[in-house]
Amino acid sequence: MGNPTKKLPMIERDGWLLPVEKELTARHESYLRALREIEKSAGSIVDYANGYRYFGWQRDEALEGWWFREWLPGAQDVYLLGDFNGWQRTSLRLDRNPEGVWSIFLPDAMYAERLTHGSLYKIHVHGDNGWHDRIPAYATRVVQDEKTKDFTAQFWNPSPFDWQGDRPIAARSEELFIYEAHVGMAQEREGVGSYAEFTEKILPRIREEGYDTVQLMGIAEHPYYGSFGYHVSNFFAPSSRFGRAEALKTLVRTAHELGLAVVMDLVHAHYVKNLNEGINELDGTDHLYSLPGTAGEQPYWDSKTFDYGKEQVRHFLLSNVKYWLDEFHFDGYRFDGVTSMLYRHHGHTDFVRREQYFDEEVDEAALTYLTLANTLVHDFRPRAVTIAEEVSGMPGIAVPTADGGVGFDYRLGMAIPDFWIRQLKEIPDEQWDIHAIWHVLTDRLPGIKTVAYAESHDQALVGDQTLAFRLMGKEMYEHMDRASQSPVIDRGMALHKMIRLVTISAGGDAYLNFMGNEFGHPEWIDFPREGNGWSYAYARRQWSLADNGLLRYAQLGEFDRAMIALVKKYGILRDGYPYNLQMDTQNQTMAFSHGDLLFVFNWHPSASIPNYEVRVRVTARSSRPTSAVSAARSGPTCGGSISPTPCRGMNCPASASTTLRARRRFSSEKREGEDQPPALPAPGGRKTTVSCSSVLPGNPGFGSRRSLSDNENIKKTTIHRCRAGFQTTISIQ
Repeated sequence: MGNPTKKLPMIERDGWLLPVEKELTARHESYLRALREIEKSAGSIVDYANGYRYFGWQRDEALEGWWFREWLPGAQDVYLLGDFNGWQRTSLRLDRNPEGVWSIFLPDAMYAERLTHGSLYKIHVHGDNGWHDRIPAYATRVVQDEKTKDFTAQFWNPSPFDWQGDRPIAARSEELFIYEAHVGMAQEREGVGSYAEFTEKILPRIREEGYDTVQLMGIAEHPYYGSFGYHVSNFFAPSSRFGRAEALKTLVRTAHELGLAVVMDLVHAHYVKNLNEGINELDGTDHLYSLPGTAGEQPYWDSKTFDYGKEQVRHFLLSNVKYWLDEFHFDGYRFDGVTSMLYRHHGHTDFVRREQYFDEEVDEAALTYLTLANTLVHDFRPRAVTIAEEVSGMPGIAVPTADGGVGFDYRLGMAIPDFWIRQLKEIPDEQWDIHAIWHVLTDRLPGIKTVAYAESHDQALVGDQTLAFRLMGKEMYEHMDRASQSPVIDRGMALHKMIRLVTISAGGDAYLNFMGNEFGHPEWIDFPREGNGWSYAYARRQWSLADNGLLRYAQLGEFDRAMIALVKKYGILRDGYPYNLQMDTQNQTMAFSHGDLLFVFNWHPSASIPNYEVRVRVTARSSRPTSAVSAARSGPTCGGSISPTPCRGMNCPASASTTLRARRRFSSEKREGEDQPPALPAPGGRKTTVSCSSVLPGNPGFGSRRSLSDNENIKKTTIHRCRAGFQTTISIQ
């Protein structure tokens, strides 16, 4: 049970957690008990998570035949049927063991010529809900009949895939540049894209853009294409609408050859209700994989939730975690809907009190499961990465398990895209609050790695709008050619670039972009449905817009590539926190340093500011700017420059590192002086004068940069232009 007198490292580092030390310790001990039980029964969690090697179809060379097994404790009778027995529903009855596992053996002597690669099959289950033909939970391939639209499991026994020479990428690194993509809509033609098309056409593009990680949506089989892959029916089956499983393996292997990691969007927060396709009521009860009654429902998503406290369910999910890493060589996961998993209210509340992270609404079993899942991933693939889609701010979510946390490597900074879309929808950009921008971008605790992104894939869906479309609207259809003159387009492109640059430079330790958004794709995503005549016209990406040098989409794409290259070159994402140098409310200007770079943003809608003075962060004894990482790694510091004495608790002035701003979500009190500009830097700092002058209309060229030659205390400092339409000149005093 561990030493009860010894504090968890995460509590020792964060005094704010002391009042909830008992609760956090209890959670950690619950995880340790579960882990010990697993290790006692199987030796290790890696050996435990082998459900996919026991259930479903398993070859028995000694007996020369195939076993089929399924866990259905509530079933009264279970039969196997398929084209290998003429679809006779009651000819092949399975036997039940005391644990509720049903099994049957099909010897080669009888079925070698009938049960072949590609054979179709189902199980016929008699339960409390009657007789139903169902797809097994461990089916590894599911196909849809084009005429009847019925889904059926398929016996899949190809030649072993050649993984020889595959070199998985170390996704668990100090920085990630993530390109989120959907295989089906990644092609430009109208129709469903394939794994093969994605491999050939999209992977090289992602590499050329400078991203190092591909995050794939919609991989696990789902009956409704328009669900974006989030209503999963078959957890061990890669979606057959994109091609065969071997093609997905080729995609991953090719990505590795290109130096790209591949992360899967893993949906363990819920599953589809459908009886014909999914696992709901598979044994005839409503509590096989879920809690009974309404407790097992996700009402906001019209789906079912998992019972994370049931040992067999936990085994199913952990086996699924290992399966995709083992069989398809994925380099990690983005865990979808973590907030929904953690709370019985599924996150539909305002988190304003510390007690909300520890009250009866918290699903402690889900916390234990997620901690076990992270342990499994990192034990099985030490270089694999895990990312949590978690918005509530649950303490410890992205803290290593050894320190008492849940173990995710990163959390998604979901507040950032929400903030930007709210700004564009509700507040004219002339009235934007630069303090609010800075607060949202830096609202994260020390040591909690965050994935920053300016807009989510949800904003690209029909019914919502991307940042580009909100900024430029219908003007995009008429004035995106380089010869066209449009203040709306000029202004929109400027803000599009500024939003993305400030997000990547100040928002986190990793960066994510949804495909097409980098060049301002004008069309929303609308999957084929009855309302649009089952059209694929909007379920695609028009890459030709970005490739056409006569259109301004190319300029946005060029900016994105330059931005990624800059951030990579100077290791900005590895540098920890940005350092706030100046917040000038009157001129709507912010300046901050990050690593060796100085960023200056002029958010003023019209003002050109000549001879503008910007503080720089240097020390008297250093020949280069002090990087923000030194402060972040040694703890929050007080004052406008690095202090040898870290701030304690809530005693930092407003001029201190903004890493402590995250604590505001736990307190309604406003710190004294919070809205005031930061204190002057320590002696030894130098002044940088930035002069902005208007450039030719229609050719703003925003985002270009200039490297300064070496100075006594400033080395290779990069200054970004104040704003599109304004050109920057720099002098050092």
